[in-house]
Parts: sequence; C-alpha cells; structure tokens
Amino acid sequence: MNNTIRIVLVDDHTLLRDALSMALQQVDDFQIVANFASGEEVVNQFREVNPHVILMDIFLKGMTGIEATRWIKERNSTVKIILLSGEIKKELVTAGIQAGIDGYLPKDIDRKALINAIRIVAKGEKYFNETIATLVFEDFYRKEIVHAHSEQQLRKTDLSKRELEVLALIAEGKNNREVADKLFISVKTVDTHRLHILDKLGLKNTAELVKYAIKNKIIILE
Repeated sequence: MNNTIRIVLVDDHTLLRDALSMALQQVDDFQIVANFASGEEVVNQFREVNPHVILMDIFLKGMTGIEATRWIKERNSTVKIILLSGEIKKELVTAGIQAGIDGYLPKDIDRKALINAIRIVAKGEKYFNETIATLVFEDFYRKEIVHAHSEQQLRKTDLSKRELEVLALIAEGKNNREVADKLFISVKTVDTHRLHILDKLGLKNTAELVKYAIKNKIIILE
C-alpha cells in the first residue's frame, strides 16, 4: 500500500469525472481519494484528502485549473498536478508551466498513456506528449526573456511577478476581462491585484498606473 498513488480528479463535468474514476480505480497502484467539480473545492480541501497527483481540467466554472494549480503549489509544492484540456494551445501550456504544473495532457489521451503519465509525475518527473513538448520549446526562450525583464522590474518595486503582469496588461489598455483571459485567472482576482498594485505604489487610478509603467519601462511605447 505504500506504493499506492493517491489521485484527485477535478472537472466540472460529472460524466467525465465518473469515466476517469472508473478507468483509473481499476489500476492496482492507484487510489481515487476524491473528486471535485471546481477549482475552489480542490484548493479548499486538498490538504484533507492528501493526494499525490491531481488531474484537473483547465476551464472550470469560477477559478481556472491554472489558477488553482498556482494556489496549491504555493502551499504544497510536493503535490503533483496534471492539467487536462480539450485545447492544445501554446498560451495555455505556457501559463500552466508558469503556474507549476507537472504535466499537460489532451483529453483524448488513451488510458495506457494516462496511466503512464500519472506514474511518471508521481515519481517527481514532468510529462508532456510530443505535440505539447514542441509548443513548450518553441516558446521557451521568448518567455524566459520576458521573465528576466519581470525579475529586473521586481527588484525595483514591491510588486510580485503576477502583479507586474497585471500592471503591464492594464497599462497596455486591456480591461479586467481581457487581463483575466490573458492570464487565465478570474476577473475578481484581476480586480484584487489591481487594488493591491494601486495601494503598494501609492497611486490613485489607471492613468497613474500607465504613467508608472511607462516611466519604469514595464511597457515600452512603439
């Protein structure tokens, strides 16, 4: 029993959760310890069920799978998280990696490959199939440059990486919904970040945020 992999399923479609549960609970070294319909449920209860691996959809009602991943990883980095998605997009994969995922799988993956992926990440390794790995490497260096710039700015301010990302998008003229869609977080979370940014920088409104972003080269005018 010490080698048993404790698994949590997170998806807002009951039929899919049930199908996954049936497919995986037949595997000798797997134990389905819980399933949840939302990101909020898993972040609130993951400590109680103590999983080794979480299989989670990206697009959930309310908190996204990417946002939930970031929240969980900040509190327990040993929990392994595999995102499941019907969409294989560079932006989604990159955002997932930045949040700390251990794997990313298309929802049409076959049972054998899914079992293999779970066992691999449970051992502490990463799992991306060939298609997803290509997307990751294609975008890797450009993203690293962006991160390096964010780190440089971080040393100049009290803002977190996420707050710098939100600030840059707001300064580019994006509204809360557009920022949320770009960063795969909720509109409520964007608004919270915006208020924190204003408070930390001692600014009053969006116009002052834009001026600050330009002055500190967080955005560069063409």
